[in-house]
Amino acid sequence: MKEILRRALTGAVYIIILLSAVFLNSDAFDFLFMSFGLACLYEYKKLVHLKGYYIFIAYLALWWAYIYLVHDQILINILMFITIVVDIALLFFLFSKKKESFSLAQKFIIGLFYVGGGCIFLTMIPYKDNEFAKLLIMGIFILIWVNDTFAYLVGRSLGRTKLYSAVSPKKTVEGSIGGFIFALLAAFIIGRFEPLIDPLQWMILASVIVITGSLGDLIESKFKRIAKVKDSGAILPGHGGMLDRLDSLIFAAPFAYLTLYIFTYVS
Repeated sequence: MKEILRRALTGAVYIIILLSAVFLNSDAFDFLFMSFGLACLYEYKKLVHLKGYYIFIAYLALWWAYIYLVHDQILINILMFITIVVDIALLFFLFSKKKESFSLAQKFIIGLFYVGGGCIFLTMIPYKDNEFAKLLIMGIFILIWVNDTFAYLVGRSLGRTKLYSAVSPKKTVEGSIGGFIFALLAAFIIGRFEPLIDPLQWMILASVIVITGSLGDLIESKFKRIAKVKDSGAILPGHGGMLDRLDSLIFAAPFAYLTLYIFTYVS
C-alpha cells in the first residue's frame, strides 16, 4: 500500500508539472522537455557507461537549433530520417541475441538521436502552422497513458502469454492487445473534440504511437537488462528514472511526427 501511494503521488506531481507547462505557454513546454531530455541523457549515459559531457553539449546545440533556428522542412526531414534510422537500428539490437557491444561513437550517436532526437520531435509535434496546438500534444500524452494503464490492468487480470520474456518478463500479449484497444477507443473520443485531425487519423496516429512506444519500452528494458539494473534512475520515487517514464514517448515521437506530416501533406 505504501508503494502504491508513493507511485500515485509521484505520478500526480509529474502530470501536474506536465499539464502546467503545456497550458502555461509554449516556452514553458519547450524548457520542460529540454530538461527532460538532459535527465534522460544522463540516465542513458549511466546505462551504457558513456563518459564525458560532450553528448549534453551536442544535444543542447541540436535542440536549440531545431526548436528556435531551423524552419526549413528539408532540414527537419533530414533530422527525422537520421533519428528513425537510429531507432530502426535499435530494433535490430532489441531482437538480437547478442549482448550490447557498441563502440564509443555508436553510444554517442544512439544517445544523441534516440534520446535527444526523440525529445526534439516530441517538442516539435505541437507546433502546427506556427501555432502551439495544446490539445494535440495532450492527446498524444493521453494515448500513451491509456495504453500503459490498460496494458497493465488487462495484463495483470488476463495475461498468460509472455510478450518478450527475454527482455521484459512481466509484459504479456494480452496486456498489449488490451492497451492497444483502449488506446484506439481513446483516440476516437479525442478525435471528436480535437479538430486538427479527424477521428480516423487519430486512430491511425494511436496505432503508430502504441506500436512504436511499446517497442521503445522494450528497447530501454534491454539496455537495463544488459546494465543489470531495475530502473534507469531514481528521480521519480516509485517510477524509477526519467528515461523509464519517457522511453515510450521519445521512441514514438519521430514516427508520430512523420505520421502527422503525412496527414498534412495528403490533406
